[in-house]
Amino acid sequence: MLRVVYQAATNLEAGRLVDVVETRGQVTVRLRRGTRASDFITPLNEALAGLISRGTWFQIWRGQIVSAGTPDSPLLVQYEADPEVDPLACVHIRERRGMVRFHVSPDVRAEDLTRAVNPALRALLAGGQWFQLWQGEIVTMEGPGAQAA
Repeated sequence: MLRVVYQAATNLEAGRLVDVVETRGQVTVRLRRGTRASDFITPLNEALAGLISRGTWFQIWRGQIVSAGTPDSPLLVQYEADPEVDPLACVHIRERRGMVRFHVSPDVRAEDLTRAVNPALRALLAGGQWFQLWQGEIVTMEGPGAQAA
């Protein structure tokens, strides 16, 4: 099963606002507790770009596999500060071929974003358009096991 989990953390390295760790079937994104989106968006985008560039996550869009190396529309996951987003909603996720964009209220704090984004990401991944290539296995939402590559 695939999971992307956001956590508000107090134990990040000094000066660090974001930490992203990938394991089999999961990405854990830790954001420094108490920071505002306007502070962590840039380092978060940099960390997610690094994750995507490793080429272990893929999207299936209308029968085509999209990856970081897809020439006409490479996979991209990006956050943007958007003052139009209601601070109570925290985030709006927009997905299209090769791109997932998170529009975030600029003043939302890390702990509020994590509460809003985790259920939204569960729903996004449950759509069955994503998979991870982990050490020769294809990990999907179909269950706890993986299919052989």
